[in-house]
Amino acid sequence: MKIEEVKSTVRTQRIAAHSHIKGLGLDGNGVPLQMGAGLVGQQAAREAAGIVVDLIKSKKMAGRALLLAGPPGTGKTAIALAIAQELGNKVPFCPMVGSEVFSSEIKKTEVLMENFRRSIGLRIRETKEVYEGEVTELTPVETENPMGGYGKTISNVIIGLKTAKGTKQLKLDPSIYESLQKEKVEVGDVIYIEANSGAVKRQGRSDTFATEFDLETEEYVPLPKGDVHKKKEVIQDVTLHDLDAANARPQGGQDVLSMMGQLMKPKKTEITDKLRMEINKVVNKYIDQGIAELVPGVLFIDEVHMLDLETFTYLHKSLESAIAPIVIFATNRGRCIIRGTDDIASPHGIPLDLLDRLLIIRTLPYSVSEIEQIIKLRAQTEGLQLEETAISALSEIGSATTLRYAVQLLTPAFQTSKVNGRTQITKEDVNDINGLFLDAKRSAKHLSAKDNKYMM
Repeated sequence: MKIEEVKSTVRTQRIAAHSHIKGLGLDGNGVPLQMGAGLVGQQAAREAAGIVVDLIKSKKMAGRALLLAGPPGTGKTAIALAIAQELGNKVPFCPMVGSEVFSSEIKKTEVLMENFRRSIGLRIRETKEVYEGEVTELTPVETENPMGGYGKTISNVIIGLKTAKGTKQLKLDPSIYESLQKEKVEVGDVIYIEANSGAVKRQGRSDTFATEFDLETEEYVPLPKGDVHKKKEVIQDVTLHDLDAANARPQGGQDVLSMMGQLMKPKKTEITDKLRMEINKVVNKYIDQGIAELVPGVLFIDEVHMLDLETFTYLHKSLESAIAPIVIFATNRGRCIIRGTDDIASPHGIPLDLLDRLLIIRTLPYSVSEIEQIIKLRAQTEGLQLEETAISALSEIGSATTLRYAVQLLTPAFQTSKVNGRTQITKEDVNDINGLFLDAKRSAKHLSAKDNKYMM
């Protein structure tokens, strides 16, 4: 008989290439530590990125652009993700790849504009009259259907709300009962109901029910303080793209907050400039009234050399607009032909007039000791045990080939050690795996040696 322990699925995540990145790893004065927050080396690039983070936080960087340039596997994407971690989840961060603009459904410029709008946040503050508390009772009251027939209709719903200070019983309209059903509200949930609009928001399960189930798939929240009926400041963070998409098929009122709950279209649709201009007018009005504030975020475009001349020209216009995010480009190309042209070569495949507008941060290849530190960090993140000789062997392979290849050998080497009945990866395991798999250089050498054996 096999007995297995059931584990919670809440925090189970696959370990991705940059799971170990937690920030830029700077000290209190903005000076980079040799190893910190998951990043190793690249001190100059990290210090420059730290200055950019400070400028973004103080809102002095909007409409400017950065370029992270360096050979493959030197941590460009890692630094961009570290910037996002430093800014926190309240500042919008929208990552994309240059080839994404070549969509079959919408224009290249529309893809770029959509991502620009995703990178600009709007923080809306409104003081609302709300009923907030833990649901103690939820009883729909049925009456005879006024239209006749055998069916019954809900005339109202009785709901009991409890806070730390007291309880209240409310009689609500049947339309609010539909909202309660949509939010899947049950007895024991903490909710708030807006007095004016009747909008219902489920905040989570009351923490008094925290030990109710073994599998904790719920988010538990404390019992609200104060009275059930109160005035509450509701803060909502949205992006301009959320407003665009909601208004492309409006279904409710015309105020900004009613635009939030709209359903997104499953198929991508082009949003007209006229609609965006109207949304900008409403947003500017809310900013002038002090209800909302603009939060310029970050648009990260990896493999920027994949963009063509048309999209580069469009970027010029977008960077000069009054509401523009911070744009970070990344590329591993040297001097190459600009896509969309036949003979115009430029550094990084970016037109010179756009390069003039960029602040360029350079990333450098890692030393053997730095590769060793990164391998140790990745092994720790993946929960693998390595002998010192195995770490040395992997770091030598990384310096001869690439860091990515060395890191990719970790998991197969662990599998080999497990098959051989070991709990630690040894040098022999690393050498075995390195013999089984080829890196790009050895593969290219093999191709040139056996050229006549392959199809042309």
